[in-house]
Amino acid sequence: MSTADAPLPAAPAVPGAPPHLLLVRAPYYRAVIDGMTAGAVRLLGEAGATHEVLDVAGSFELAQAIGIVLRGTQKFDGFIALGCIVRGGTDHYDYICRETMAGLMNVALQTGAALGSGVLTVHSVEQAVARSGPDGHNKGAEAAAAALLQIAARRRFGVVA
Repeated sequence: MSTADAPLPAAPAVPGAPPHLLLVRAPYYRAVIDGMTAGAVRLLGEAGATHEVLDVAGSFELAQAIGIVLRGTQKFDGFIALGCIVRGGTDHYDYICRETMAGLMNVALQTGAALGSGVLTVHSVEQAVARSGPDGHNKGAEAAAAALLQIAARRRFGVVA
């Protein structure tokens, strides 16, 4: 299914207190990440959630930053990772894509963190722009919806943040 064919993301109901999330962003492609952030923030607002933002150097550092925050004293109900990796002319793209996604999944599995992944892996900046615009087909909004659903699952099964 292509982005254009996907259903528009909607804010899921999350039982209990309004969730508080951390958006961890790799703003290397600033306009793309700002667009995805706007989509995520819009959806979080519809859900009554609050958020904070933490910027990191690049997509590779997203999982590391979430791991650091999880070890700290400030608690979040969930996390949204936003990044953009554009294919270049070397193997670097393949390594960064694979390790970024594996790192995020490892953090989620090892800690039980509620995590929505909005990391674009694209062949061109144009593809990234198409997935970060205000038209509703916004991967940031989709990542926010995923994080909220994970928070709802944690709460349903008694997992304490």
